[in-house]
Amino acid sequence: VQLQASGGGLVQAGGSLRLSCAASGSGFSINHMGWYRQALGKERELVAAITSTSSTNYADSVKGRFTISRDNAKNTVHLQMNSLNPDDTAVYYCNAEIVFHQQIGTIINQYWGQGTQVTVSS
Repeated sequence: VQLQASGGGLVQAGGSLRLSCAASGSGFSINHMGWYRQALGKERELVAAITSTSSTNYADSVKGRFTISRDNAKNTVHLQMNSLNPDDTAVYYCNAEIVFHQQIGTIINQYWGQGTQVTVSS
């Protein structure tokens, strides 16, 4: 399984970006998916998460500005980011909890995308 993230870039404060992440491979299902970010010199933090039934959870700092969504048929997750400000500058990583149903039992692993840079200029 691979997670491929896309959509980062440079935007002015107040602008918008949309991040996407697709899980490729076969023989698995996906529980929750999410986006994390890591700013320079800071720890990685959860930005938003979405369950397989589309329940969502957001960091307080992005509530009302960011929207997470997923397409289960395409194994993709999106993050619509509006009203961006310089504090949103970070490398954004997608995450997925992947479930493999095998004869020996169920195996659950966490997978991470490669990270995509989001830079917001003031």
